[in-house]
Amino acid sequence: MQRYFVPAALMGERSVALEGEDARHVAAVMRSKPGDCFIACDGNGRDVLAKIVSVDKDKVQADIVEELSSNAEMAWKVTVAQSLPKGDKLEIVIQKGTEAGAFAFQPFLSQRTVVQYDERKEAKRIERWRKIAKEAAEQSHRSIVPQIDAVSSWKALLKRFAEYDLVLFCYEEEGRSGNGLRELLANFKSELSPTSATAPRVMVVIGPEGGFTPQEAEAATASGAKWVGLGKRILRTETAALFALACLAYESGELGGI
Repeated sequence: MQRYFVPAALMGERSVALEGEDARHVAAVMRSKPGDCFIACDGNGRDVLAKIVSVDKDKVQADIVEELSSNAEMAWKVTVAQSLPKGDKLEIVIQKGTEAGAFAFQPFLSQRTVVQYDERKEAKRIERWRKIAKEAAEQSHRSIVPQIDAVSSWKALLKRFAEYDLVLFCYEEEGRSGNGLRELLANFKSELSPTSATAPRVMVVIGPEGGFTPQEAEAATASGAKWVGLGKRILRTETAALFALACLAYESGELGGI
């Protein structure tokens, strides 16, 4: 069943409305009519089954007929911090990372970032990234749309490490030495309180095409990050984030890891 994320102002206790592109999608693409149903999400975990009352190209009105339970989110809130890659690679990371369960994305600039960052174009690019995340969240039946923050400097990113319970700094030198995620995450899980109502916050830091410099690696660990490898093979920057998310989904218990 088609799923749409709805602004809070359009979602009440008994009714919900779709406007703009979502309304046009219902009318022109889905060719829905009164009596048809869709799932509406407020982006904060509330999912409802809605039955259409009226349809036009600019607005769809629907009655809420049922509150739905939601269990599509990863047990850990994982933020992917991705150094800006070339071309449309970040769009791939956001789309597939959203499907894989990422909670948020933090683009940043590092020493070996190749792409020429243009601050004047930032607002337009972030708007596009957020649209991609919304569409991917709808497609994968998420209950939230991952947050995408403005592009950060390296120094600003280091300061954010303190906000997380665990920061994984993916460093190819660790992969060559055989130091991976398994033991580190086993220790992390053993320290988690089984009665805590708060999901653990984890950040995964991924470098650009040329990787991180030794100086950046030292700065990361000095700021509280843990160096980890993602196996003995060298992964592309857009592959590394998705590989790490799959590992974390397993270790958090989503795929039977606990």
